[in-house]
Amino acid sequence: MRVKIAAGNWKMNTDAMSGQDLAAGLVANVGGLALPEVLIFPPFPYLHQVGQMLVGSKVQLGAQNCYCEPKGAFTGEVSPAMLRDVGCTWVLVGHSERRHILGESDELLQRKVTAALAAGLRVVFCVGETLEQRQANQTESVVEGQLAAALGGLGSDAWTNLVIAYEPVWAIGTGVNATPDQAQEVHRFIRSWLEKQVNANVASATRILYGGSVTAQNAASLLGQADVDGALVGGASLKVDDFTTIVRAAV
Repeated sequence: MRVKIAAGNWKMNTDAMSGQDLAAGLVANVGGLALPEVLIFPPFPYLHQVGQMLVGSKVQLGAQNCYCEPKGAFTGEVSPAMLRDVGCTWVLVGHSERRHILGESDELLQRKVTAALAAGLRVVFCVGETLEQRQANQTESVVEGQLAAALGGLGSDAWTNLVIAYEPVWAIGTGVNATPDQAQEVHRFIRSWLEKQVNANVASATRILYGGSVTAQNAASLLGQADVDGALVGGASLKVDDFTTIVRAAV
């Protein structure tokens, strides 16, 4: 049985005080739940402060990005080892905002995944198509290409520490989410890709999250789909009550 995940990506939001308050509220509401797994991804400057609020709770700390080298002359970058040092156990790689706004290539994302796993971090790897690609019936080919480029060379052992998040770009921050059927269709395709490219055990065990305008109102219908193993939540994760509702929908 795959344990569901409720993950909150705070993006470039909060300050030190509001981040700590948000974390404290989540700990009070869901920090004692055995299931689902609850992850939060605060901005880099607040990882330590937020992490302190999570001590003793079930809520896990992740970072929104990392670089692919352990150290060196890479001004402005943060290594996986640094993230481990401040208490992170998870990292996001390949979010569409990193791909489309900041120009991260498939080759760079592959190096980031490899570096993060080598450092002992667990990875949520994001894939998804643009509106134009969906309208051109290219969803499966785009998602397959993103998966193959970054994850195709990984051995089966690596998948213990990997989660995939399907985030259609046209649904991120737009208020328009994929329907439950649309989400299920792509999640089923991803699972079939895993079975063909890795093996049936990995396909069965790997968790695939949906992300893209997930709200307290639509979470239950999305999470009720057979191959949707949780949610990667943006704006709604900044509101304690809304994110709490999403977490409870994943129980």
